[in-house]
Amino acid sequence: MGKILSRGLLALYLVILIWLVLFKLQYNIFSVFNYHHRSLNLNPFAPLNVNGRINFGEMIDNVMIFIPFGLLLNVNFKKVGFIPKFALILVFSLTCELIQFIFAIGATDITDVITNTVGGFLGLELYSLSNRYINNKILDRVIIFVGTLLLVLLLYYRFHILRLKY
Repeated sequence: MGKILSRGLLALYLVILIWLVLFKLQYNIFSVFNYHHRSLNLNPFAPLNVNGRINFGEMIDNVMIFIPFGLLLNVNFKKVGFIPKFALILVFSLTCELIQFIFAIGATDITDVITNTVGGFLGLELYSLSNRYINNKILDRVIIFVGTLLLVLLLYYRFHILRLKY
């Protein structure tokens, strides 16, 4: 039962992550395709706004959003090594950024790839460090419980608090 729940949580997390990264939590996904803005920034941590300032808040958000990815990969794929999991996080982030560029649905930025990957890395490492002090099964149950609770709270917030009209 725990394996089914953890795999389901990973799948839902990835769907929500794609919804967030590519479609900005829009109900009408096709409205994003009307954006038609394509930009490419290959200069890491370069200021992108008109004030010439780096948006540290967005970078912190990217890191925080990808931490659960590393945690859930460790919960679900114990026999897979660190490098393949890390590579999956990097490829996933890079793929999302490339899709944004190809379909002109947002700004493609190497800083996003870096900060997303750092978040996933932190999730992988957080699990490994916690696993030294907490029993594997207990740690997995805590991550699944907290992940499920956060998922329910996110969905409640999105559908009841924000109540956007589409």
